[in-house]
Amino acid sequence: MQRYSLTIDKFLDHAAKWFADADVVEADGGRVIRRDGYAAMRERANRLSGALLALGLKQGDRVGTLAWNTQEHFEAYYATMGVGLVCHTLNPRLTVAHLAAIIGEAGDRVLVAAANLAPLLAELLPHCPVIEHVVLIDEGADIAAIGLDVAPRIWTYAALVAKHGAPAAWGDFDEEAPAGLCYTSGTTGRPKGVVYTHRSNYLQTLRSNQADAIAITSRDTVLLGVPMFHANAWGLPFVAAAAGARLILPGRLTDGASLAKLMRDERVTVAVGVQTLWLGVVDTLDATGGDLPDLKRVVIGGSSCPEALIKRFEERLGAHVQTSWGMTELSPMGTIAPPDLPASAEQASGRPPMGIDLKLTDAEGRTLPQQRGVEGCLKVKGASVVDRYYGADADALDDEGYFDTGDLAVIDDAGNLTIAGRSKDLIKSGGEWINPNEIETIVGTDPAVGLVAVIGRDDPKWGERPVLMVEPRKDRRIDPAALRTSLRGRIADWWLPDEVVVVPAMPLAASGKIDKNRLRADYASGRYSADQVGR
Repeated sequence: MQRYSLTIDKFLDHAAKWFADADVVEADGGRVIRRDGYAAMRERANRLSGALLALGLKQGDRVGTLAWNTQEHFEAYYATMGVGLVCHTLNPRLTVAHLAAIIGEAGDRVLVAAANLAPLLAELLPHCPVIEHVVLIDEGADIAAIGLDVAPRIWTYAALVAKHGAPAAWGDFDEEAPAGLCYTSGTTGRPKGVVYTHRSNYLQTLRSNQADAIAITSRDTVLLGVPMFHANAWGLPFVAAAAGARLILPGRLTDGASLAKLMRDERVTVAVGVQTLWLGVVDTLDATGGDLPDLKRVVIGGSSCPEALIKRFEERLGAHVQTSWGMTELSPMGTIAPPDLPASAEQASGRPPMGIDLKLTDAEGRTLPQQRGVEGCLKVKGASVVDRYYGADADALDDEGYFDTGDLAVIDDAGNLTIAGRSKDLIKSGGEWINPNEIETIVGTDPAVGLVAVIGRDDPKWGERPVLMVEPRKDRRIDPAALRTSLRGRIADWWLPDEVVVVPAMPLAASGKIDKNRLRADYASGRYSADQVGR
């Protein structure tokens, strides 16, 4: 057999050759601002590769990206990975101190940044001595807006390619070479870096696009609602190119009105993102009376979605909701429900595609003798699962090579996974455990509730007690006392939250998950007024 290295560049090469005119569309506030075929984007990305090498970069060097879902960010993905550089995606929503620490730890030599993040760059760059060059991308690039007169050297994308752009050989390295670097969201502890290899991402792409997984075809138009700074946007920049599908990049604005307009105008068939995005789209459609006649599927992940919310999505969007579960450490897909999963099983997160294995253990790490129908600590193994965190001295695996996800889970008789909560989120009250996920699932069925989370607060008698935090749906009101009363008889009395707090907007991490660390901190600081709290 021929030696054919499994490297990322081959996806865009394939799309450029066989689906040259399938377009990648970039929008801003729901308005399309540019569209180009894969062939044109491949040519630009390859010339950007040559320009980066001309700056003195070599294989293995890290290039940070601080940008949104745009065409030039897409090109930067392939330009870096194609010549063996490491694409280090950064979350623009993090604090300056947080970003500076991650950039310093990664040793990024070049930073590719969205032009509209100039104010953030002006504050960030003085704290990042490792950065030698900044490349401003997207519309409105203005070097003067950053206001720096010293290093690093700042380029616009156009100026850099005009001066140094040249064809470059892609894929001239081993498939085990690093391709990407992404840090965990930090919602459950200190952010940790995960290094993806070309081989791991290649296999992840093939696995993701199995018929019982994301199952994208060249006839699809895919809306990428997942940020490109979050676990390679769930791998969709690779999956879409490999399949030759049209790809819609919404830019910085992902509010319901912008997404609904874009989905309708571009005739989106598959939309991918966390549930909060689709909640905004549904609210917009309810307000305007519009619909999305071309939409066939919505793929959601990030956190468990209440069954009532899934039904609302399906009824209002007229599309099938496909649930999934994954982590940054898994590249990120762990399990996914098939595209035609019966409605009765839709709350589960599906089965693992080929190449991922799961097991359940007890709290001490011992494999449970019974793996179906029992709750345990979830561990994962596979070619696209982290072995060792970036910069760590030891592997993050058990003796059998499984990675501990930190999740509690149940696997049913058909092999479908249901996440029962984070083990770190469990609340120990009077020596007994309370599982927030079970309370959240029940409260999530209330038609007035948009988002829900249960956190623990310190208690001098019981150690910890649960607090229920809820964000109302648009134009709905919540009676905290009545909501608490509605839980009686559905959970044990001692599980009943001591307080119900109505929050105007739930804090979200970059991944779209509810940020429970921030919720706990806000609650402890007394941020919520007395009239928001019911006891």
